[in-house]
Amino acid sequence: MTDLAPNIVGAPASTPDDAKGASSAGTSTARPGGRFDRWTEKRWFLPLGEVVVSVVVALGFMLLCTHIEVNPVTRIGQVSGLAKIQQYAALLGIPVLAVLLFLAYRGTLRYYQVAQRLVCAALAGLATGIVAGGIAVALNGTPWGLGGQEGDPGNLMGMANDMMRGKGLPGVYPPLFPALLALWAKAFHNGIAEVGYALKDLQLILSALVGPMAYLAWRLLLRPFWAMAIAVPASIVFLDPIRPYSHGSMLVLVPLLAACFREIRRADELSTRSAVLRGLGFGAVFGVMFLWYSGWYLWAAPGSFILALMLFPWRRGRVAIKRALLFLGTILVTALVIGAPLVYQLVRLGATTKDRYAYINTYLDPAYVLGWASDRAGDLTYHNFPVSGELAGQTGFSVMLLLGVGIGVGLGLRNIVVRTAGFVLVGAWLLRFWFASHMEHNQAVQLYPRTTWIIFYCLIILAVLGLMLTYERGFSWIRGTLQEVAPARAARISPRALSQLAAGLICAIALFTTMGGSWSANRFMPSTRTGVEDLGLDALRAHLQQVDNGKCPKYSPNKGKQDCRPVNMKLSEYTFVPDQPMLWCANTGGKDHDLVCGRPQKK
Repeated sequence: MTDLAPNIVGAPASTPDDAKGASSAGTSTARPGGRFDRWTEKRWFLPLGEVVVSVVVALGFMLLCTHIEVNPVTRIGQVSGLAKIQQYAALLGIPVLAVLLFLAYRGTLRYYQVAQRLVCAALAGLATGIVAGGIAVALNGTPWGLGGQEGDPGNLMGMANDMMRGKGLPGVYPPLFPALLALWAKAFHNGIAEVGYALKDLQLILSALVGPMAYLAWRLLLRPFWAMAIAVPASIVFLDPIRPYSHGSMLVLVPLLAACFREIRRADELSTRSAVLRGLGFGAVFGVMFLWYSGWYLWAAPGSFILALMLFPWRRGRVAIKRALLFLGTILVTALVIGAPLVYQLVRLGATTKDRYAYINTYLDPAYVLGWASDRAGDLTYHNFPVSGELAGQTGFSVMLLLGVGIGVGLGLRNIVVRTAGFVLVGAWLLRFWFASHMEHNQAVQLYPRTTWIIFYCLIILAVLGLMLTYERGFSWIRGTLQEVAPARAARISPRALSQLAAGLICAIALFTTMGGSWSANRFMPSTRTGVEDLGLDALRAHLQQVDNGKCPKYSPNKGKQDCRPVNMKLSEYTFVPDQPMLWCANTGGKDHDLVCGRPQKK
């Protein structure tokens, strides 16, 4: 790992002697040469432990929440379910945090460091485990996933059904998730007949895994605390349980790009064999992710291309240039070979594929990138969202976030992660306004509102790195100054004191995790508000779809009746619809449609 963050959060990297001798009076010390030390000194042991802990916590907590028995269609039932989730989180989390605090104050620093790594990994898993657990509560009593058979879930089921019928996957949609859905339906359900049940399984599992994926990707570059500080809020904010695979790929892509650029920058240190092997690894990951969800590659491409040219070792000699070319060439060839099916479809059909779906996010001020309304906007309109802040429309959160971004750029412009996030942000920003400025003329949206997510993500990254750099440089400056004028006071800023501070901050992030996870889950609770389409509509649709016996699900509002939607086993996305050269303006109606879209609404 690189030393972008210290071994103990906020402290300089400690030596083995420091770790053994820094214990305060009355604390226990690790027995030299003990079994614990021998295992933790193995290079693979603790990274593997972080992977296992994060994944087990995420999936285990989600599975635990599937046993919560409430009626999710009533608000009282929803509140009881959310409260039970918080109870589980507290019962599991409080003892773990208590152990961490005990080790920070009374244990050896070696034990504390190990505990900190595992607790940070666990919190990343818990963050999305809570959200996935909330979705499990929202879908209690129905075998269907969010959306039932309508909208995007219906399209995904249609793709999977076509694959099971041997029709392949035409179009430009990334094929890996529909293929996984088809395989899951065949393996664990009755194929086409229950592909909707398979979708529910994958929505829950992949939603839970988003946090661990983001955390483990950032661990390629950052120490545990800072990796968690980015992964936890980003996972909660950006997780879309209806299509969790899409945002999960975005959260992973940016740190992987940064790790790739790090290898380019130090190409002269790589052997020929190492350059090829690393290129194969990165190429395989990028290729698979491209088939998993390709949209983020478009928004990240301009900035990444420019940064790659800047970091290329043009002036570091023939060997460095040769190694960098070998590394990049291996990545490109490997990624193209793996992603060839989708690349072919994009080349063949990409120019003729028009996105004409306009919704609330296309009606907002295009400079607003700190929130998302979704096409399930509820009571929100472009008149009341986003809420106008006090300073030129910017809220206190906006100002504080941008302050952190400025500090991150100012103190860390040479940092490869700062550069990656900054260049990706600028490239996506320019593409956003290019497509938005041509929207009326071309009558095409081309998915430009989705740049909101990747721009906001990069802002979060830069702000957290700003905190990290301020923390490190601030303590280094304070310690150096006190060392000159008051050595006794400088000695008080010890690894022990900083570990205690870090433990307290981890407890605060744990509280944010539970609160933020509950907020996210609450948005998807079934909504029965007449005439209002909010995020709860997708969970409600799962309760309005017939089950195997032809009746309504257990807690359906239509329970006892026979008017739930019948199962459609002929779902297919590929019904030909002639392209209409005009925007389809959703989230509007009546006179509003005329004002927003510039033409009367079709009857």
